[in-house]
Amino acid sequence: MAKVTLTVNGRPVSGECEDRTLLVHFIREKLGLTGTHVGCDTSQCGACVIHMDGKSVKSCSILAVQASGSKITTIEGLAANGELHPVQAAFKEHHGLQCGFCTPGMVMTSVDMINRHGGALDEKTVRSELEGNICRCTGYHNIVKAVLSANAEMNAAKQAAE
Repeated sequence: MAKVTLTVNGRPVSGECEDRTLLVHFIREKLGLTGTHVGCDTSQCGACVIHMDGKSVKSCSILAVQASGSKITTIEGLAANGELHPVQAAFKEHHGLQCGFCTPGMVMTSVDMINRHGGALDEKTVRSELEGNICRCTGYHNIVKAVLSANAEMNAAKQAAE
């Protein structure tokens, strides 16, 4: 058994697990944060995307022991003070979800994408960067609209703050 120590959604946590435990299973089973979904266990679907040290990663492709010492943000850690994150709000407003299974991974991927591209984000880039996230319900049109809307809102707020 290995001891894993992380900062998850701003809170220090630790637990023991087998050396072969995937980060997604540690998050769900040891920490009880079930918003991170297990879709394929092969890193194909993107349902398990989280942020590790500020970058989006597929948590089914990383062992929990490899992540030890990292700062993790899950979908549960995005909202603040009872307010949805702008990407979460945009997904709701633009109907960027249907069954909701892929939504946490899509949102986490989108937040990272907006943080990296900012004002230079366009439809082609959004569609290209969402290729690692599979949605079997929506056809992606409303997801792309939601990401572009959140991007515009987040960049307007950033410019207003400067």
